[in-house]
Amino acid sequence: MSKLLLIDDEEDVRYSFQRIFDSPEIEIATASSGEEGLKVIPKFKPDLVLMDVRMGGMNGLETLRRIRATNPKLLVILMTAYGTTQTAIEAMKLGAYDYLLKPFDAVKIKELVGNALKAARDMKQVVSYEPMLQSEDYDLGIVGRSETMQQVFKLIGQVAASDATALVTGESGTGKELVARAIYSHSQRSTQPFLAINCAAIPEHLLESELFGHERGAFTGATLQRIGKFEQCNKGTIFLDEIGDMTPPTQTKILRVLQSGTFERVGGNQPIQADVRVIAATNKPLEAAVAAKQFREDLFYRLNVVRIHIPPLRDRRDDIPLLVNYFVKKISREQQQHPKSIAASVIKTLEKYHWPGNVRELENAIRRAHVMAKSDAILLSDLPPEISGQGGGGAAIPVAGTAGEAAASDAASLARQLFQWARRDPKLKIIPAVERELVIQALKETNNNQVHAAKMLGITRATLRKRIDKFGILRELNVK
Repeated sequence: MSKLLLIDDEEDVRYSFQRIFDSPEIEIATASSGEEGLKVIPKFKPDLVLMDVRMGGMNGLETLRRIRATNPKLLVILMTAYGTTQTAIEAMKLGAYDYLLKPFDAVKIKELVGNALKAARDMKQVVSYEPMLQSEDYDLGIVGRSETMQQVFKLIGQVAASDATALVTGESGTGKELVARAIYSHSQRSTQPFLAINCAAIPEHLLESELFGHERGAFTGATLQRIGKFEQCNKGTIFLDEIGDMTPPTQTKILRVLQSGTFERVGGNQPIQADVRVIAATNKPLEAAVAAKQFREDLFYRLNVVRIHIPPLRDRRDDIPLLVNYFVKKISREQQQHPKSIAASVIKTLEKYHWPGNVRELENAIRRAHVMAKSDAILLSDLPPEISGQGGGGAAIPVAGTAGEAAASDAASLARQLFQWARRDPKLKIIPAVERELVIQALKETNNNQVHAAKMLGITRATLRKRIDKFGILRELNVK
């Protein structure tokens, strides 16, 4: 349950907020002054504070100063009816998470508070990266005992001890943000703010403003000055997820921050100093983007001081039983249920599946199986059909690795079956037919992402495009 503290000297405002956030997921406390709020904080231990700027007695600005002095990680959202005044802007410079203008829009308030509470949870979760023992309860840990994950653990420890910029790479769903938070949790900045920005989720015309803020009148709709995340996160850590999707103008500003620690708000010309550690992540091959002139080479080298590559799940299959055990326990705790047992056939099937969605897909599969299980045991029939091979979803794809001999045997069996089909249908050309189906399945598995599909097939994107044209897949899948 999240805890929310409202500090406002107007009784009507306190009542309105109690109604807006009347939810079993949120516990709310109120205070009528800054002095009272400072007394409530150590007892109530809120995750987020909503506070008015203008109050009788100690004003919001002074209250914020005192909160920041004793607890820099406690997020504060300022509320004011005077949004055009410098008071609110100065409060943001002191480290407020954001500000709201009175009168309020309930929908926007809930969205802003939801984002702030998520950021608060991220900062409170101390992510462990030590190798896990079978008996340990590895809540909030990066799970894995494979050799490739041991290398990841070592790098996390080395980079956490320094203040160096880090670049976390890996396919979607491998846990890049978890690694970033582990670095933050064990760094010297762990008592300061941590903010995560998904560069791919924010429209490109708004991303620069989100990161660096903007001046009033900088663009249509910019009716107020806004403080960006870099300014809010001074002394802390910013995680830039999917940085490969960042536009060239924003890349230039990020480069300047890394080089000089300064930036300018959108529409401004006054340099602003910020002491922020940057951890970036991408699932794109940035070297290829640099070669294609889509990503700045100098920014790449600035980010790539220490690189941590997270292997895909298919390359660390030994960790799958450990991950399954972790997710079953996690889900059981969330639902306050006794952990379910898992049939041996389920583990074997999960170890053979190719996991295009990596650890995230595995967690979703276990969540689905936990819901579908009709007893205290998770059975093969409880897995999604595309994994179990039941219900027309297609069999799990066996691959070489720890089960190399079994994979070779399955491949031979598949080849014999194809030749039997060819004997029944003399017009069937095996290689083109199989090649066409592989291309179609790869595109389906990656939601028509040609870069990822080509990588899965072990071919270049140019070759994949030729196959799409050759087999007329463009029309079938509407691939662009």
